[in-house]
Amino acid sequence: MNGPTKASKANRSGWLNRTVLGIGLASLFSDWSHETATAVLPAFLATMGVAAAWLGSIEGVSDGLSSFAKMGSGFYTDKLRRRKPIAVIGYLFTSFGTAAFGLATAAWHILIARALAWLGRGVRTPVRKALLAGSVTREIYGRAFGFERMMDTLGAIVGPATAFLLLIVFHHRYPLLFAATLVPSLIAVALIVFVVKEKERKPVPHISFGRQLQMLPSAYWKFATAVGLFGIGAFAHSMLILLATEKLTPSLGAAKAATIAVALYVLHNVFYATFAYIGGWLGDRLPKNKFLALGYSLAALMCIGIIVFPDHIWTLVLIFILGGTNVALEETLEDSLCAELTEESQHGMAFGILATVNGIGDFLSSIIVGALWTAFGTTVAFGYSAALSIVGAWLVLNLHTTTDARPQRNAA
Repeated sequence: MNGPTKASKANRSGWLNRTVLGIGLASLFSDWSHETATAVLPAFLATMGVAAAWLGSIEGVSDGLSSFAKMGSGFYTDKLRRRKPIAVIGYLFTSFGTAAFGLATAAWHILIARALAWLGRGVRTPVRKALLAGSVTREIYGRAFGFERMMDTLGAIVGPATAFLLLIVFHHRYPLLFAATLVPSLIAVALIVFVVKEKERKPVPHISFGRQLQMLPSAYWKFATAVGLFGIGAFAHSMLILLATEKLTPSLGAAKAATIAVALYVLHNVFYATFAYIGGWLGDRLPKNKFLALGYSLAALMCIGIIVFPDHIWTLVLIFILGGTNVALEETLEDSLCAELTEESQHGMAFGILATVNGIGDFLSSIIVGALWTAFGTTVAFGYSAALSIVGAWLVLNLHTTTDARPQRNAA
């Protein structure tokens, strides 16, 4: 009895190992890089005189390519003895693809560069998550994934601020700004290469894609269904910026409303970063599915608040806080629950499918919510999102997460 107890204590106290730290810092620097570029991309496209439809096409094609790359990468890398080289290649693609924006003279150049960058992002995502899960024990999945999400979100805070400063320093010379994104992105590559330590593992024997899908436990598929249903209602939270701008403009004017809306989004990301780790820490102590259901419920509460609260700055503060907290719990606990529901040999495939489900949800949800908002107003649009959030919360709340839900397979 004493041996396991001591080991368990050691695991809890030593969760921040070099791999967790290296992956967390890599997420920070990589997100810093591409968020810097993303913050100025609409303005850069405007200098080319292109319509907003081009921005939608660039984001849609990139997200779609990234989603399917995640599934393929997860399936392929489960069969490799070492996953880390694939992660390095993915980070390099994202790094140079983002910097290549500065070479563009037409919108279709941006489309190609963004697609390549997001292809790299798709390839590396399930590999990074599998490396992270493989570096810790099940008892500390929540803290490890929470730390990674927290660091990634810090990058999302620092990136737009860096873009603002570089626009001033470089006098709106966009090629120089995009070239500067190489600095944090190559630091991220170096962290994966020199800091992250991959644990020895036996590659999975060759199994067909269809067979590998069948071998995932039923509890995982129920989980993925809940994530998918929630996801097609979980709109991009950048839409909250538009909401705040529209609600505040009549009383404050367009310029002041836009400034406050951006400040509210920074507040959103601060809560996102803070609760990513807190959510993971609590998820290691409470049933993860119940805590994830809480995160989905907060999304529903945010949408209901949008519908019923008056158009006042302080109600918007509450909505943005709920939004940041909900995303933190959602992303951290989805990843850690995915790792918990599957065996280590299946992590690449499981994370790849999860990322693909989320990617398809991200693509569809914002289009649907935006169309409903335009056609019928915020009550219908956010009522749709609230309803799917409640359905997702109910499904994940009733999920059986015991280890005996995972299938037993013989060595053959």
